[in-house]
Order: sequence, then C-alpha cells, then structure tokens
Amino acid sequence: MSALHTTTTTFRELELDDRLLHALDDAGFTHCTAIQAEALPLMLAGKDVAGQAQTGTGKTAAFLLCIMQRLLKDEGNSRQPGKSPRALVISPTRELAIQIHNDAVLLNKYAGLKLALVYGGIDYEKQRAQFESGVDILIGTPGRLIDYFKQGVFKLKTIETLVLDEADRMFDLGFIRDIRYMLRRMCKPQERLSMLFSATLSFRVTELAYEHMNNPQIIRINPEQVTAERITQTLYHVSNEEKIPLLIGLLQKIDPKRTIVFVNTKRTAEKVWGYLEGNGFHSSILSGDVPQKKRQRLFQEFSQGNLPILVATDLAARGLHIPDVSHIFNFDLPQNAEDYVHRIGRTARAGASGDAVSFGCEEFVFSLSEIEDYLGYKINVSRVTNDMLAEPGPPVKMERHKPGPRGGRRSRPPGEHTGKKRRNRKPAKQQ
Repeated sequence: MSALHTTTTTFRELELDDRLLHALDDAGFTHCTAIQAEALPLMLAGKDVAGQAQTGTGKTAAFLLCIMQRLLKDEGNSRQPGKSPRALVISPTRELAIQIHNDAVLLNKYAGLKLALVYGGIDYEKQRAQFESGVDILIGTPGRLIDYFKQGVFKLKTIETLVLDEADRMFDLGFIRDIRYMLRRMCKPQERLSMLFSATLSFRVTELAYEHMNNPQIIRINPEQVTAERITQTLYHVSNEEKIPLLIGLLQKIDPKRTIVFVNTKRTAEKVWGYLEGNGFHSSILSGDVPQKKRQRLFQEFSQGNLPILVATDLAARGLHIPDVSHIFNFDLPQNAEDYVHRIGRTARAGASGDAVSFGCEEFVFSLSEIEDYLGYKINVSRVTNDMLAEPGPPVKMERHKPGPRGGRRSRPPGEHTGKKRRNRKPAKQQ
C-alpha cells in the first residue's frame, strides 16, 4: 500500500494480537487504509458492519484481521478434530475465494489457525478432507459450501463470525437464494458477528444487510468517488471496424506488460485473442467456461508477468487483486455502470496509478450515458487519428478438436496455439 493510500492510524493502535502484528510487519503493512481505520474498531468491538469502499483498498485484510483477532482472543474454546468452523467467509467466485485464502495465509503466518478453502470445479474429495483435522476459518463459494453442508461435513449453526464479500456480485451471479439458504440455517444475527463488504452498496444489498445482520453500521468510504482518482480514463468513439486496428495500434505504443482487455461475450474474446496472437501479442482468454485449473494457471502467469495480456469477460472484473496492472481496455463498453467501475478498478490498485481506455462503438455506446451518470462526470474523449490505427495482420485461427465422445466440439485452449493450419474435414456419413 502506498503512503497516499493509507491513513495516520496504525495497526498497533488497534490492540491486535502480537502474532497478527508480526505478520503485518513482515508484509510491510504498518498503517490502516481508510476502510480499515473506520471498520476495524467497530468490528473488533463486536458490532456488525456493512462496508463500501473502492476496490483494492484493503477490505479483505480488514475482515480477516477481525476474524483472526476474535479467534485468538478466545483460544480457550479449544476445538476437537472434525468440529465445525467458527468463522465463514462466502465469496461469489472461485478466483476471489482463492485470493482471500492467500491473504489469510499471509496474515496467519504466526497465528496457527486452521484454514480451509472450498470451491466448485475441482478437488472434491481433497477439499472435503480438510475438515478431518478441524477448521477455524472456512472460505468458499456458495455451491460447494451448500454441498458439503447438506452432506453433514460441517454445521452452519456453529458459525460465530460471518463475512459476505462482494455482496452485490452475489445478486449479479444469481447466488442470492443460496446465500439466504445458508443465512437461515445459522444462529440468529444477534448471536454472531456479521460483516458485509462490497465496492457498491445498492438498495438490494442494504436490504439484505438489515434483514440478516444485527443493526449493522454502514460505512462508506468516499462514496462519491466511485473510481480510484489515480486512474486516467480515456474514451474513443469508433466504428466496429476500427476497434481491432485501434487496439493493435495502441498496444504497439504502450508495450504492454500486464494488460486486461475486457469484452462482453466469449465470441468477441476469441476474435480479439486471434488478432492479438496474429500480431505478435501473446495473450489468453479468461471466460466462464475455462477449466478451473487452467484459470488458476492463467492468473498465476499473469500475476508473475509471464503472460502480458488477458482477454476477459466480466468474470475477472470483480474482487481480484492482481498487482501492477498498468492498462485496462474496454474493447466493449459494459452494459451496466457498476461493471465499468469494477473493470477499471483492476488497475490503480492500492494507491498505484493506471490507465483505462474504452471504445464507444455503435453497438455498445448506448450504455455510456448510464456509466457517466453513475460516475458523476464525463469521461475524457480523445479523437482517433489515422496514425493510431494499425493495419493488423490476419488473426490466428483457433484450432478445433475433433468431436468428443458426446458429440461436442472443443477448441484448443486460447494461448496454446500449435501453429498448425486448420483443416476442413468432411463430416462422416451417418451409418
């Protein structure tokens, strides 16, 4: 965190356990961010909190420190193997759950608490085995959590501390029924500490908070400043035919090392990926149907700087902290304003600076007015000149595999092009 991003409040002023302070010192964190300085004293005093702050401002560390402090303070309540977790963090996406778990491991360096991470897609039995030796803090996504709960792997009644992270995304992804299912099977709101965090606190989110929390304290950090002030935003009005030449031309000028290109559909993602690969820009696609193991590998390669460009649908727009993302491109303007904020919030994390470039084409420019109304200001418009438009070479064709045993056609994973030419084959005659 940069000095500009933090407050004068230090973590030592909050009387945290020495083991947590030691871990914070190792990580180089001494001063609280605004959301941490506002929320932590309330939460440590046992008050429910619904917090809103810009993405990348330390919400995750705030609720993890609170959970760990409460558990360490009550170490006398020892746990037997197999006993259910006492703290639960619910995340809308697998990527965010993994991110939270990584942060928890960092803060748990000297605390010795038992962490468990569960999410769908892979490692069903391996994840289940985590409960055999007992769990203090359980982090997971709704589907896998409910699955294990219904099997009796753990109990919800034992949860003393609950966190709903990115609550607005729970609604967007259709998880709200699952969330209510779990909340109704926990102890009464008065008998647990509940925390809700989100980059936006819409009416539906606050309604959920007041229904399932105990008189939550609402905290809004700079709600009028819905985007980080160190993001330089630029809008180009372009035709559909100019979008690829402009994207290639701009990328040639910036020499991208960690860039995300957001699109609205998987079909567009494949088109953009093909042109990037065909014009010397190594990239990969991140969309909802990318297998979980490959998705995790892509995030790791991108975070380490080995993969310069991600072409992503809105799956990647929420809650993920990827350091040093320099540029965000909205190849397609998102169709609602909140998604725009979350997309460009992938850059300028933790006080850094970044650039967000948007293309307002005839297909998606209709959402611009809603975005600007939400922001409260007009996005700076720049004129497209001929020298900015590249003459892109032909796109790489995505290799298609033969039909599988169930008849479905599968494409070779983006970013793993073999260089072989695609052949057209006549379909086999029906027997």
